Amino acid sequence: MSLIGTQVQPFKAMAFHNGEFIEVTDQDLKGRWTVLCFYPADFSFVCPTELEDLQAQYETLKQLGVEVYAVSTDTHYTHKAWHDTSPAIRKITYPMISDAAHVLSRNFGVLIESQGVAERATFIIDPDGVIQALEINADGIGRDASTLINKIKAAQYVRNHPGEVCPAKWREGEQTLKPSLDLVGKI
Repeated sequence: MSLIGTQVQPFKAMAFHNGEFIEVTDQDLKGRWTVLCFYPADFSFVCPTELEDLQAQYETLKQLGVEVYAVSTDTHYTHKAWHDTSPAIRKITYPMISDAAHVLSRNFGVLIESQGVAERATFIIDPDGVIQALEINADGIGRDASTLINKIKAAQYVRNHPGEVCPAKWREGEQTLKPSLDLVGKI
């Protein structure tokens, strides 16, 4: 069953953010665009490269009105320890959520039950708390955070322009499509 178009389910979790432990809930995701970046584990190999890459795009994402949250099944204490010891993770300024109870990973359908870790998954959530896009990669395939920018711009455009859609490889400012009977068979 696809989660596209569904509402984020209620949750409450602890996170490590800018040297502090904070609580994050589903209500924090409302009123702005959100990216949830699930990853398998702290102190691993591909994960720090992805989170560092996401940090490199964080200012651009914030300019688009997007908040980013990294999520793993590690504790918020482990997030702090990783932040304190890893040069890549030390750069991170967005919240790192602990899903030690597996609530978020189960809600988003990305928990690998036999391992107790989340899949490598990215969710784009609109200001109403509705999932608009998701991507799940195999464990050994790292994500490129720069691809989020165009996906978010397209999602924001479609939200703000009902009746229009963004074709493949669409970039901000380019022509969109208005689905109609007249377009059938002409693309």
